[in-house]
Amino acid sequence: MAKFLTTSATTYHLEELIKNATEKVVLISPFLKLNDRVKELLEDKNRLKIDIRIVYGKSELQPTEINWLKELSFVRTSFCKNLHAKCYMSEEACIITSLNLYEFSQVNNNEMGVLITRTDDADMYRDAHDEAQRIIRISDEVRISLETVDASQAAESVVPVDSRTKDAVGEKLTTSKLAKKLGIKTNEFLSQMVENGYLTVDGEDHSLTPEGVSLGCEAKSGRYGNYFVWPAELSI
Repeated sequence: MAKFLTTSATTYHLEELIKNATEKVVLISPFLKLNDRVKELLEDKNRLKIDIRIVYGKSELQPTEINWLKELSFVRTSFCKNLHAKCYMSEEACIITSLNLYEFSQVNNNEMGVLITRTDDADMYRDAHDEAQRIIRISDEVRISLETVDASQAAESVVPVDSRTKDAVGEKLTTSKLAKKLGIKTNEFLSQMVENGYLTVDGEDHSLTPEGVSLGCEAKSGRYGNYFVWPAELSI
């Protein structure tokens, strides 16, 4: 029968689930920021050529996660726009929990969950497996080595210049469109803007600095969330 899990128990059984997987690992979590232990376990499974599927729901991954995922050839990553489920699964066990796959949550939050095994709860495991597969099917696969999903991709690609912005000439582009124009990836562009002092990072979110405003960047809100627009002639 299903086993109740506290925060620490969830973390322990998650590590055991990954460690003991021999065929596949499915990790579904809106927020994604892995601790070192989980990364080590996934790296080991990658070396063993175990199929790993990660589905997340936050529109932007942090550069550290992007760079780490680039090195794992047997990990496939997908973005699910309305994701709220947290489910971690192998071919033999499944954890359904309130715990995000996020380092802060594992250390600081009070969470609850249940552990389901295929041996003891075959029907429940199958139902959870089928729903996890459905979430994977409706998600957009992200080719981490080439592209990442950015909230600005869902917004308009070209935005008219605000007449108050004297720095810009002609038009403004969203982050993803400007990155494409410059021949780099979206998160590489964002990282460069952070390094140059035009953006700051607070947890999972980017914010404009006064220097970014002076550069001509603007923060916008759209139906898919917040995004930035930049002078089209900006270069790095």
